[in-house]
Amino acid sequence: MSLERASVVCIGAGPAGLAAAYLLSKQGAEVTVLERDPDKVGGISRTETYKGFSIDIGGHRFFSKSAEIEALWTEILGDHLLERRRKSRIFYGGSFFDYPLRPVNAFRKLGAIESARCALSYAKARLHPVKTPRNFEQWVTNRFGRRLFEIFFRTYTEKVWGLSCTEISADWAAQRIKGLSLTQLIRHALLPRRHHGGAVVKTLIDHFRYPSRGPGMMWAAAAEKVVGQGGTVLLDRQVVSVERDAAAGRWHVAATGKNGQEYRFACDHVISTMPIRELIPALLPAAPPATTAAASQLRYRDFLIVALILKDRKLFDDNWIYIHDPRFKVGRIQNFKSWSPELVPDPTLNCYGMEYFCFESDELWSCSDEVLVQIATGELIALGLARDEEILDGTVIRQVKAYPVYDQHYQDHLVTIRDAVRKLYPNLHLVGRNGMHKYNNQDHAMMTGMLAARNILAGRQLYDVWQVNQDAEYHEAGITGAQPLPDRHLPPRGRRQTTPAPA
Repeated sequence: MSLERASVVCIGAGPAGLAAAYLLSKQGAEVTVLERDPDKVGGISRTETYKGFSIDIGGHRFFSKSAEIEALWTEILGDHLLERRRKSRIFYGGSFFDYPLRPVNAFRKLGAIESARCALSYAKARLHPVKTPRNFEQWVTNRFGRRLFEIFFRTYTEKVWGLSCTEISADWAAQRIKGLSLTQLIRHALLPRRHHGGAVVKTLIDHFRYPSRGPGMMWAAAAEKVVGQGGTVLLDRQVVSVERDAAAGRWHVAATGKNGQEYRFACDHVISTMPIRELIPALLPAAPPATTAAASQLRYRDFLIVALILKDRKLFDDNWIYIHDPRFKVGRIQNFKSWSPELVPDPTLNCYGMEYFCFESDELWSCSDEVLVQIATGELIALGLARDEEILDGTVIRQVKAYPVYDQHYQDHLVTIRDAVRKLYPNLHLVGRNGMHKYNNQDHAMMTGMLAARNILAGRQLYDVWQVNQDAEYHEAGITGAQPLPDRHLPPRGRRQTTPAPA
């Protein structure tokens, strides 16, 4: 079967855009990737560096229930993928609790009276559940009872989103913790997967793979392979307009560099991972007013990480510690040496990532780097995880639009936008986390890009990309590589430059 060459522009060099470009270029299609970052590929999955220390923006476990995704990671990075043990805990009320929650550990640390309150609350929730949970609070209370919700879910969730749990759609809970319940936690604690042979809820995985020098290593290697296969990866390209020439059946994508230079690219297909709120106003002809209004209502949560360099006393070996105590602003603490020793250049030192969730309009976001380092230092000391004299240095990394917000109205807005894109903008493919306004893990983001690429190569819509990750049971259940791609991921229908990718 002969392959019809396609001309494709991918907007964004994150996991979704690069997965699409990799598959397209591997099959001989002409593809150009435009990335607005002037230095790095990977998007939020990039690796930042500071004085030889490597910093993972938010923490990225490489784990998928798609055998194809696991194989692709191996194909791209091979022996540079480490096998890591997952360990994380929750800090609440002055104590550290295992996470995922282990009932015996949790009830022992909560004490007999509080444990009894939790048990009674759980029994009440099971006897009188909310029949149609519409928000995060109702959904989680149904599964764990109100008391456990208050202790282990409310504070952290509201830190992450800056919203009340009653304002967060139940979709968020269904997507992230589907299949997880108190019964499931007890079963997992008593009968680990290797003994009972069943599928494990994704929240309960205990091992994952990780690039030795951070997640950006994977995407830099992917970009290099795209170039090696004849594709083009261009950094410092901020897309400003995406214009459909209906008469010619072509797209024209305009971009600018930080020096003000303008660039223009003609293509048959556009794969977009840019935030929908930015894409819709950039479309020409202009989208209908209702579509533009819907896009403007989509919200995003921003994120900053304060990386503190300190003398290593090996106080904890968790990948993450989740801070549920409302007295602290920090949401999570990463221990970079536990992700990979190669992230820390000096074995006598370590680097902790103090993660703060906020909006660009927040006072915290506007603080100077020096003030943020002081805040993070004070909180780390107050948590008992460092002494003042041990902290040697710090730096701040800000990430805008890190998380699409699942509020009560986002689904309605997406329906309006999807209908307009389908009817008015042929050969425009929305993929990835911000490109679809879906909180995808990187493997799901990759799959949306790969399916869009397959639709392009086939010349028709073989797969409905919007169905990836809609099956919440798939998203959270299974074991690494347990199912081949077609069974779990694929709901049925519906001139070359060589700009090197960064090392």
